Amino acid sequence: MTGGPAAPKTAPWRPAPGPVVCIGETMAALAPDPPNPLATAAQLRLSVAGAESNVAMYLADHGVEVAWLSALGDDPLGDRVRVAVAAPGVDVSHVRTDPDRPTGLLVKDPGPAGTRVHYYRRGSAASALGPDLLDGPPARTASLLHLTGITPALSESCRRLVTRALAAEPAARPYAVSFDVNHRAALWPDGTAPATLRELADRADIVFVGLDEAQALWGAQLSAQDVRAWLPRPRILVVKDGANDATAFTDEGAVTVPTPRVAVVEAVGAGDAFAAGFLAGLVRRATTADALRLGHITAASALQVPGDHGPLPDPRELEALLALSPRAWAERAAVAPSA
Repeated sequence: MTGGPAAPKTAPWRPAPGPVVCIGETMAALAPDPPNPLATAAQLRLSVAGAESNVAMYLADHGVEVAWLSALGDDPLGDRVRVAVAAPGVDVSHVRTDPDRPTGLLVKDPGPAGTRVHYYRRGSAASALGPDLLDGPPARTASLLHLTGITPALSESCRRLVTRALAAEPAARPYAVSFDVNHRAALWPDGTAPATLRELADRADIVFVGLDEAQALWGAQLSAQDVRAWLPRPRILVVKDGANDATAFTDEGAVTVPTPRVAVVEAVGAGDAFAAGFLAGLVRRATTADALRLGHITAASALQVPGDHGPLPDPRELEALLALSPRAWAERAAVAPSA
């Protein structure tokens, strides 16, 4: 004989309602136009590039209240960055202007094996950011902070900023923290990246990591399930396996959604777009599967343009994609699901 009605199912964890704040450096970006190797390019196109501001811009595209927090030089490139990031509706009113340090610069070099990126960011305005950034608005009033593994590699003060944001236990923080591992090997010449990025990621509430970068950092044979064993503490861990699929590990278990086919123009920025789409789904209290789908849809917008920020599908098309049955979605995938 049973002992009464079953206990109600607990709703999955989601960040509290409220604004999102993305913290990190954004640079001016030069890229050959058309995308030929830099050595033979006849002209360069000027745009902006930054992992955290990419996330902020796509969140704004999805209608999420979001601010970008950083520093720029008192120079025309800084003005260009500020205007570009603000264009989709990102709040840039708290971005600092540094009169003594320049805005960072990157140059893209497309090639048959992919796009190499050359950075000119040493001593930039954003490299002087520090923990005090967390003491005032908009960080203090955020429901979610989004950080990446790029920031702690920029300078000692930037590392202290990220370490402090993750210092307290999740329940004691005034905000949830999203952390994209975003390993950039060129920024970690001293070999400290594997241990540092693992320690930081394991303290976050939400973590994004590519399976390939996890294998490069922590072991070439790692599977997505192995990555979860390496990072057991985050409430949500998303492991992205490129053109194959993405898996979210939560207190509900593991959910895998295959990657839809898309014609790739340039892969740079797709991971940031995925993170923004997934976070937008969480903010909207979507199911984990729908949040993963929204991540894939947003990533496709970045993959189909030469820059980091492409247009989302119109709202009706986006809703239709989210409404597809699992079978119909799988038919659009790059890799068919196993029988």
